[in-house]
Amino acid sequence: MPPRADRGPVLRADAARNRARVLRIAREQLAAGDDSLQLNTIARLAGVGVGTVYRHFPDRHALMEALSAERFDELVAEARAAAGEPDAVAGLHRLLRSTLACLLADPRLAAVLKSADDAEVRTSAMKAELDEVVAGLLERACRAGAVRADVGADDLRRLLCGVEHAVRAGDGDARRAQLYLDVLVVGLRPAG
Repeated sequence: MPPRADRGPVLRADAARNRARVLRIAREQLAAGDDSLQLNTIARLAGVGVGTVYRHFPDRHALMEALSAERFDELVAEARAAAGEPDAVAGLHRLLRSTLACLLADPRLAAVLKSADDAEVRTSAMKAELDEVVAGLLERACRAGAVRADVGADDLRRLLCGVEHAVRAGDGDARRAQLYLDVLVVGLRPAG
């Protein structure tokens, strides 16, 4: 099968159905409060062989990437919209708020963003696009004197994942999320 630039190889109809079934069962498991994403259990519940699951998702991280792909698409679209704001600082603040909201709504997305290794070509492409858009926004905010010059897109991604972790480590209170985000914004400002 020839690979597609955006999503990898084209799947046969039966393979696509099996993949969709596995993703549906994984989502149901998550909705039921089971976030273990045990591939053997998911295979059994989906009524497919374990080999079928591992062919599509060689490990738990690959499954997390697939489960968070839709949310990742939303994040990239929101980053583009934030970068299009005429005021770079307002755009950056919009991006920070929306990214944190995405991370808090989908804990798997934070794991995917933090990971240095991607299972799918599509994930790597989305990370690269996100970083490019964020880098442009950071550059504009830096020229406006609102952001330190030594903070890059990768730094910002990791810092936001840290804020997400801090909020989850506490009680998940939205006021804490805003407080931590405010601290991050202050820390992004140039010294002096």
